[in-house]
Amino acid sequence: MNVSITTRGYKAPERLKNYLVDKLRRLNRFEDQIMDIEAIFSYEKLDQVVEFKVNLRKKQFIIKERSEDIFKSIDLAIDNVERQITKIKGKIREHKKKKISDVIE
Repeated sequence: MNVSITTRGYKAPERLKNYLVDKLRRLNRFEDQIMDIEAIFSYEKLDQVVEFKVNLRKKQFIIKERSEDIFKSIDLAIDNVERQITKIKGKIREHKKKKISDVIE
């Protein structure tokens, strides 16, 4: 899994980068699905925003979370990414279970 970090308007401290990498370890169980993740940190008014662009094998999605604390935003975004990947894996698994005889009847 490739991870790239982009910041808009400021330079990310090492503590923030280390925190992100540590939290992304939770996604190692989906390593066969995830090709790469791009993390974008920015400010919007008083909120700190985290945006993840996640590329799976056959799908891509974007998660955007905002809060007053960047670390809280990262936690919310990681939870959302886990939820989305689990949902996609479930759909793929259900699709594979269907047999042509079930569809015809």
